[in-house]
Amino acid sequence: MNRTFLWSEWSESFMMALAAIRSNKLRSILTLLGIVIGVFSIIAVTTAMRVLQNNIESELNSLGSNVFMITKFPVFHAGGPGWWRKYRNRKDLTYEQVLKLKERATLASSVGAEADRGGKIVTYKAEQTNPNVDIIGVTPDIFAAQNKEIDEGRAISQSDLEIGRLVCVIDPNLIKALFPHSDPLGAEIKLDGIGYRVIGTIKDLGNVVGEGSPYMIVPITTFFARYGKERSLDIYVQAIDQKDFTAAQEQTEAILRAIRGVPPGKDDDFELTTNASLIDQFNQMTFYIRIGAIVVSAIALLAAGVGIMNIMLVGVTERTREIGVRKSVGATKRNILTQFLLEAIVLCEVGGVAGILLGLIGGNLAALALHMHAAFPMDWAVIGLVVCSIVGVTFGVYPAYKAASVDPIESLRYE
Repeated sequence: MNRTFLWSEWSESFMMALAAIRSNKLRSILTLLGIVIGVFSIIAVTTAMRVLQNNIESELNSLGSNVFMITKFPVFHAGGPGWWRKYRNRKDLTYEQVLKLKERATLASSVGAEADRGGKIVTYKAEQTNPNVDIIGVTPDIFAAQNKEIDEGRAISQSDLEIGRLVCVIDPNLIKALFPHSDPLGAEIKLDGIGYRVIGTIKDLGNVVGEGSPYMIVPITTFFARYGKERSLDIYVQAIDQKDFTAAQEQTEAILRAIRGVPPGKDDDFELTTNASLIDQFNQMTFYIRIGAIVVSAIALLAAGVGIMNIMLVGVTERTREIGVRKSVGATKRNILTQFLLEAIVLCEVGGVAGILLGLIGGNLAALALHMHAAFPMDWAVIGLVVCSIVGVTFGVYPAYKAASVDPIESLRYE
């Protein structure tokens, strides 16, 4: 049997399958709902997870090389509403501790710290931002640790910290909001009635997903003077090079435990986080969400498979005479089997494609809402289509076999 004949047979069976689906539109649509729901649930969840993961990885890539973070609270957390009670009694990470760590950490090329306050309005002459500007107080080392390149002007210096100057470095989003047609360098912008001179602008690297909130960076001592020191800082430590990265983490952990008076044998009262550990935490946090989506999908697909078997068996009964006519003009048992099996597969694949499209739309709504780039989980889309084919074969093989086994003489008498 040559390939041309096989292709002709399968093409004819495929077209007949489409014609059978079109001839019973309402019944086919109702049967497809289970497939659509099953595929939609898993694609929507995996798409949303992929959007968030891409965003996290992009944000992490914006950090400098060989950098790890130290925070009071975990970056990611799982558990009930009271998860924070485990960490709330921890002592804050203070500026004094940062200075001691910087002095003792011999394997670190830089130790930077930051504190932030959001929801601020910044003005320049007649221009005014929305109440969404983040004010970030930093030490000079934070620019290297977070890979913040200066486009024009200069960064925050040590002398700015020592004097507590009212100066700032602003990001591209704040430039667009306040200086759409002018140069921001040297301009005085106002925050809470206080003027800050713009000494530098952040270069737009174009590698961070989403627009994000506009922000202005000020010396951390200036930040403390305006908003107080009673807060926990985020610390960024940059190892000298990659080979010293693990050793730098261990040294930093030991120094901080000594500075903060953590007794031997007790757990750390701070979180040390690397890029790799953040991704691992995210995957662990979303593991059960993905498992739940898979379970829901499996139940929906099982119900859909039963529905497909039912509609195919009804179809076999309704088309008994058609089967007899086909057999009387030369159709073999294999031809009939192929026709009905393909019909079940096509029915499942149509539902699978619809589920994938709806899942992509639903999952990427999170990306649109958070101003992130859309994601297309190609691997899960392929898996979805393969699973749909398996469902079609599994639940379509018996009706197809029953159709192929119809006696042509008896079927021609069927009314």
